[in-house]
Amino acid sequence: MSPLLLSVLLSLVSAVAYAAAAIVQERVAASASGPRYAPLRSPAWWVSVLLNGLGATLHVVALAYGPLSLVQPLGALTIVFALPMAALFVDRRAGRRAWRGALMATVGLAGLLSLTNGSDAQSLADGERWMLAAGTTAVVAVLFTAAHLVGRSVLRSVILAAGAGVSFGMASVFTKSVAEEWTSAAPLAEWTGLLVLSALAVTGLLLSQASYRGAGLAAPLATVTVVNPVVAAAVGLTLFGESFRYGTAGTVAALACGAVAAGGLVQLTLDRMTVPPEALSVSDPGASAGSGSSERSGSSPRSVSSPRSVSSSGAPSDGDAPRPEVGQRIDVGAVPGTRPYLEVEMRSRAVAGRP
Repeated sequence: MSPLLLSVLLSLVSAVAYAAAAIVQERVAASASGPRYAPLRSPAWWVSVLLNGLGATLHVVALAYGPLSLVQPLGALTIVFALPMAALFVDRRAGRRAWRGALMATVGLAGLLSLTNGSDAQSLADGERWMLAAGTTAVVAVLFTAAHLVGRSVLRSVILAAGAGVSFGMASVFTKSVAEEWTSAAPLAEWTGLLVLSALAVTGLLLSQASYRGAGLAAPLATVTVVNPVVAAAVGLTLFGESFRYGTAGTVAALACGAVAAGGLVQLTLDRMTVPPEALSVSDPGASAGSGSSERSGSSPRSVSSPRSVSSSGAPSDGDAPRPEVGQRIDVGAVPGTRPYLEVEMRSRAVAGRP
């Protein structure tokens, strides 16, 4: 097998490993009620950690056999692999807007990375390392704070995913710098760089885990997949002497690809923020039974939609949902499939057909 073909194969398997890790993380976030950032007691979460480590290892090995201009764009296929894998293994099907956003993000990112021109081996000076570490800490702290100030869960998750992408991207920068300076004669000489990249990798893992709670799979994964290499490429352009191919035309094309990738992220975010109409509708099961049955029961039929109730005017209300009267039975039916909003219907005993 030629080195180039081996590099392509390793890159594809790495993308599959990353996609599988993201699916497991999303499942842990959706089912666990414990810690949001580090569900240490969940065996599935540790499986996702191992899958992330496998993906990173295969990515590094692929870089050893193939050029950066080939390996990095193939890594952008993670989000494309994740959607059908989620539909196949965990029955999480994505809609048209999610697929459109995922493809836009992948195509834009792949085009952006393919236009990046590598440079000769360079390393960061100690002052530059500390400057990058301090700047990254500040950016991640700002994103972390902003995420907790945002009211919408989807936006909160996307902001946390952006913080994870920044951490992973800077970890890649420090990995490259340490690899350039490391020697077998002094294996611990780069211990400060190793400490910083380890802290960044752990921070990215914890933030990405938290980003999956309340936002599904596609939007957080696409955000991490795009932000990670974009941050690394930005540092490479400014500090490692990298540039875009084809001069001015390549720069314009790279900006266009970045716009396409950003548009894909917007599509994915809007897909998760769109509330299904049925989640905000109020059904009236007592209407067909006539008003007499309601009067005999002494209470009117009610329907509650979670997480928001709906006022009589049809507009969403953040107030407390109506509660059943004392002695009134609650008839809860099975909810087929997986829905982002759980509808609970409360009916009086007369409407439910019970004595």
